[in-house]
Amino acid sequence: MSRRALRRLRGEQRGQEPLGPGALQFGFRDDDDAEEEGPKRGPGGRRPRSPGKEGVRVNNRFELINIEDLEEGPVVNGERSDGLRTEAVVSGSKRKSQSGSAEPRKDGEVDDRTGPLEQSNVSGKLRKKKKKQKNKKSSTGETSENGLEDIDRILERIEDSSGPHHPSPPPLSSRKHVLYVEHRPRQRQRVYPKCTWLTTPKSTWPRYAKPGLSMRLLESKKGLSCFAFEHSEEYQQTQHKFLAAVESMEPNNIVVLLQTSPYHVDSLLQLSDACRFQDDQEMARDLVERALYSMECAFHPLFSLTSGTCRLDYRRPENRSFYLALYKQMSFLEKRGCPRTALEYCKLILSLEPDEDPLCMLLLVDHLALRARDYEYLIRLFQEWEAHRNLSQLPNFAFSVPLAYFLLSQQADLPEQELSSAREKASLLVRQALIMFPGVLMPLLECCSVRPDAAVACHPFFGPNSEISQPPALSQLVSLYLGRSHFLWKEPAIMSWLEENVREVLQAVDAGDPAVEECENRRKVLYQRAPRNIHRHVVLSEIKEAVAALPPDVTTQSVMGFDPLPPSDTIYSYTRPERLSPVSHGNTIALFFRSLLPSYTMEVGELTWPLLATGSTGPFRCDCPEPALPAAGAPSLPRKLAWLPMGQNTPQSAGLLDPTLVAWPC
Repeated sequence: MSRRALRRLRGEQRGQEPLGPGALQFGFRDDDDAEEEGPKRGPGGRRPRSPGKEGVRVNNRFELINIEDLEEGPVVNGERSDGLRTEAVVSGSKRKSQSGSAEPRKDGEVDDRTGPLEQSNVSGKLRKKKKKQKNKKSSTGETSENGLEDIDRILERIEDSSGPHHPSPPPLSSRKHVLYVEHRPRQRQRVYPKCTWLTTPKSTWPRYAKPGLSMRLLESKKGLSCFAFEHSEEYQQTQHKFLAAVESMEPNNIVVLLQTSPYHVDSLLQLSDACRFQDDQEMARDLVERALYSMECAFHPLFSLTSGTCRLDYRRPENRSFYLALYKQMSFLEKRGCPRTALEYCKLILSLEPDEDPLCMLLLVDHLALRARDYEYLIRLFQEWEAHRNLSQLPNFAFSVPLAYFLLSQQADLPEQELSSAREKASLLVRQALIMFPGVLMPLLECCSVRPDAAVACHPFFGPNSEISQPPALSQLVSLYLGRSHFLWKEPAIMSWLEENVREVLQAVDAGDPAVEECENRRKVLYQRAPRNIHRHVVLSEIKEAVAALPPDVTTQSVMGFDPLPPSDTIYSYTRPERLSPVSHGNTIALFFRSLLPSYTMEVGELTWPLLATGSTGPFRCDCPEPALPAAGAPSLPRKLAWLPMGQNTPQSAGLLDPTLVAWPC
């Protein structure tokens, strides 16, 4: 074996061979000033030793680092740079000093045991390093385990001290607002300018540029903040073009408008309805989400979606688009099987103007709460608002609240006392509902495909006379509720519970209970005529039974898809400019020759957007050249329009001005 290999095994380096009689000697000092004073050398290159200390004769001066400096020295890669050699040398010197076996040597004397000592030092260094690392790992593991044990002990003590605990509702003072909207935070989208709550922007959308839509704070009083959307001059011009496109009765004109203004809200909502009528649900939902994103980017910094204290006046046309976009998004979520998220959207719409409730969300919130199995929220809403809103006078609340109590009594995780109390409350409320609205029972059983008992079917209280005698406004509310929520009553347990209470109601009617006559008088007084917000809700719901029950004065009005049944006290911030008609301001001779043409009509000058459908079967005929076709990827609609009379199962929210004709894409 070569000398180089032997030196590597011994841990030596070149130049570390034993020196002669003039070998250097180094000693340890306990003084902290040793480093500051510097090495003092005597004659012959020796360093004087401290009195009472045994010197250690070594071959490598870099092994003589002080142990205090080693502990405070830098750490490299999780290890101290020069710890092994120092520990070995110091431990060896301590053993020598304690045992007293080392004797003072004379100058020039050579220690023959230098080689074996170095080998033992090298082997001892590795062993001590491994032991030290193991001790560190075990100590950290023990501390973490001890910490976890302490936490477990604390939790056990808390559970033992509290005993068996059943969850109870928090006090009313600590509860959140009844219209507080629950939300889940989303991660910020880096590609888009801001984080949004209502929708997630998609990469397929056009690049967002401010379309001229903004929001301002009108006033703040009594803890409520009133906001309003605003349109810039550029956005107003786009709005005028949109109204002209709607009057043209051609959806493709809206497609052309969206190429120049891809985030115009009303155009997106109107085109979404056109896509939905063609069963293109994906495109319709995408357009509604883009409209919501455009409006959310215009929010005021103080506008909050979740606090329940921000208000938007529905009388302002700029605010109505936000209401309608939220409603359409809520409808899509419900159809997709997301009733809990749809419930939060419903609470958001209701919180924007809870007193007026322009879209009448109280006719829908109970249905979504039952579908989302949030029975506690429905019961709490009924308890807090019954005093000042008389929710029990609405058929949907009169039947949904007892159903919520009954479903709550079927849960096994509640105490027996609460279950029995919920069951009694449910039976009491459903009997009151059957007495107040007897015309609901037979249509409900028919929708659930349940054949009623002969005693019930032949009784005059629940017979056909109960449906005929109720006012038209009440019939509309009943049709709306049954068309939307009848399937919630199909469970066998619910039907048997309903049957028991129906028999008790019949016994009370036969016994001459005065509550029966009182409820009959209230029905005749309270339900003479439905307000406009209920008609607006029926139009948006598109439930056939409820739409068929609309009064004639509503069906003969123009129903716009982007603004159904606007309020009579609308607050306009700007008006549409009057367009000059060539009939009154043209040349008389030219007008005479134009009137001889077969395609001449008086309304020709009011159509600023040419029809794309050449040769359509409608009342207008367009011979002008077609504008550019939509770009690739834009939604394309059929160019042929069929004209159908109103009332033949056509949507009333088609967005047309003529109430007797509906443009239905075929």
